[in-house]
Amino acid sequence: MADSEFLFNMDHGYLEGLCRGFRSGILTQGDYLNLVQCETLEDLKLHLQSTDYGTFLQNEPSPLQVATIDDKLREKLVIEFQHLRNHSLAPLSQFLDYITYMIDNIILLITGTLHQRAISELLPKCHPLGSFEQMASISIASTPAELYNAVLVDTPLAPFFVECISEQDMDEMNIEIIRNTLYKAYLESFYNFCQNIGGATAEVMGQILSFEADRRCFIITINSFGTELSKDDRAKLYPRCGQLYPDGLVKLAKADDYDQVQNVAQYYGEYRNIFDNVGNGPSEKTLEDRFFEHEVKLNVLAFQQQFHFGVFYSWLKLKEQESRNVVWIAECIAQRNRGKIDNYVPIF
Repeated sequence: MADSEFLFNMDHGYLEGLCRGFRSGILTQGDYLNLVQCETLEDLKLHLQSTDYGTFLQNEPSPLQVATIDDKLREKLVIEFQHLRNHSLAPLSQFLDYITYMIDNIILLITGTLHQRAISELLPKCHPLGSFEQMASISIASTPAELYNAVLVDTPLAPFFVECISEQDMDEMNIEIIRNTLYKAYLESFYNFCQNIGGATAEVMGQILSFEADRRCFIITINSFGTELSKDDRAKLYPRCGQLYPDGLVKLAKADDYDQVQNVAQYYGEYRNIFDNVGNGPSEKTLEDRFFEHEVKLNVLAFQQQFHFGVFYSWLKLKEQESRNVVWIAECIAQRNRGKIDNYVPIF
C-alpha cells in the first residue's frame, strides 16, 4: 500500500467508509418502481419506511404534505453531513466547507430583502448547511460594497466576493451577476484546492468540477439571450476550469442564440450527446434533465476509486438528486398527475 493511501486511512479512512455506507442506502431502481405505484402520500411513507429512511416521517400528522416530506428529507441529509463534518480533520474539513450553501443563502436573502420581505421570514428558507452568524445582518446593505464591508468580510465567502464589489444599487440584474460571479470564483478556487491535494481526489473532482463549470457556462449563455447583459459582461461570468476553457468559452461568448450554443457543444463528445438528446415534448427530457443525468453518472463513477475526498461530494449530490426525485414523485401523487410521474432522474 502506498504511503499516501496509508496516511489517508489514518486520518480519513473511517469517514470514507461511513460515507460509502451512506451511499449504499441510496434508493435503487426497484425502490423507485415501487414509489411510482403508490396511490397516496401515506403509501409513499410506508414504502420509504422499508428503505434506509426508516421512520423519519412517523411523527408527522395526517394528511401528509409534500412540503413536510421535502423538509424531513433535507433534515436527515443535514444530520448525516454534519456528523461527517464534525469528525473530519484538515484538509477534509476544508473540503467539506467548500460544498455548503453559503452562496445560495446570501442570494436568497438579498433577493428577498429587495422585495421587501422580512429577514425573519427569509432565514427559515435558507439551507441549514450554508448558515453563518452574519446572515441576519444582510438586510442593512443596499450596495454590493456595503454587503461586503458590513456582512461578508469575516466570512469564508470574502475572497470570492472581491470581484462583486461596486457602489451600484442592487437590482434583479445585479443580483444575478453577483450570483454568477461568486460561483465563478468559488468553482475556480475549489478546483485549484482539489488539484493541490493531488492523487485520486484531483482526478475525480477535476472531472466533476470541470463539468460543473462547463454546465454553468452553457446555462449562463442561454439565459442571457434577450437580456441587457452584454457579451463582454457575459464572458466575465464564465468559470475557467472546464473543458470549454479556453477555445469553447471564446465561441460561447460570441453566441447569439441556442443553435450557436449547440454548435459549440458539438466539438465536445459528452456535451454533444447531452444537447442532441434534448426535446420539447411532454415525455422528452429538457437540457436541465440531461445535465442532471450526466452529473449523476459522474458522481456514481466517483465511488469506483478509493482513498479520495470525491466520495463525500458525490454522496451529497446523489442524495440531493434522490430528494428531488422523491419530492417529484410525491408532487405527482398529490396532484394526481401520474402522466409525468416517471420524469425523475434514476441513480442506480
